[in-house]
Amino acid sequence: METVRILGTGSYVPSKVLTNDEFQEMGLDTTDEWISRRTGVRERRIADPDVAASDLGFEASLRALEAAGMRAGDVDLIIFATITPDTCCPSAANWLQAKLAASQAVTFDVTAACSGFIFALNVAEQYLKNRTARNVLVVASEIMSRTLDWSDRSTCILWGDGAGAALLTLGTEGPEILSTHIHSDGANGQTLLLPGGGSRTTPISHESVDKGLHTLNMIEAHLSFRVAVRRFTECILEAADHNRIAAEKINWFIPHQANIRMFQAVAASLKIPFERFYMTVHKYGNISSASCVITLDEAVRGNIIQKDDLICLPVFGGGLTWGSALIRW
Repeated sequence: METVRILGTGSYVPSKVLTNDEFQEMGLDTTDEWISRRTGVRERRIADPDVAASDLGFEASLRALEAAGMRAGDVDLIIFATITPDTCCPSAANWLQAKLAASQAVTFDVTAACSGFIFALNVAEQYLKNRTARNVLVVASEIMSRTLDWSDRSTCILWGDGAGAALLTLGTEGPEILSTHIHSDGANGQTLLLPGGGSRTTPISHESVDKGLHTLNMIEAHLSFRVAVRRFTECILEAADHNRIAAEKINWFIPHQANIRMFQAVAASLKIPFERFYMTVHKYGNISSASCVITLDEAVRGNIIQKDDLICLPVFGGGLTWGSALIRW
């Protein structure tokens, strides 16, 4: 029986590195010790000014296609997760389609903040199970550095830029997506806001810029931390229970890379060794929707993940959104 399989993964991060020490040189009231102790972030990648989200997604997609041994012409659906698209119209997926010369593919974006990759994975799963698509390219790409107020210590230290991709199909060989799970809570979704650019704040004006409406705002971060820990824990248990597997039997947890302290708390709550959480937050920061797929690709290419390993990808993001995927490699 054919099930949803991963044919290949890929990722790409810009070459420019911004270290914690450089924030001090920029005049921000912070230190490497202060940032790393509270977040786990030591450096992050920053895209060049002329680079857009689809450019990063293009590089990640080429790597995923190469790993799968396929061409862009084999793809019949492209789903692009992002909150930082090249333009509101056309979609980032359309820009990427043109760059890949994949004219046969249907393309669209998914917006679910830091949970975007898992939401896009869930959408791809439905198309494949319904047999309305055969080969699906799922891409998550963000240029979070364009959303930041570089004088706001509470936000600018956290984020970075990058992209990841996975090529999915129906088949009997290769890593199997056992299940995906997604959730939303719009009533409590205003704790992470990027209000400018949407229909509530257009056109851009001097007033909207002066009010900081075009940069990322975090409200009640301490409450978001507690909510995130609870939701991360719940969606790990949901994936395990759905597949009738004890959470402690999962070999690797590859989460959205938000904050290292979050996952220390999640590991303690689940009584699972923190060493089974594969982390890249220290070198890439938080790349929103792209974080977990970039980290997955790194673990795959580094031979961290072995055949038959169980992998859980838990995510939580603004909106509010959260979810998970369970994969047997």
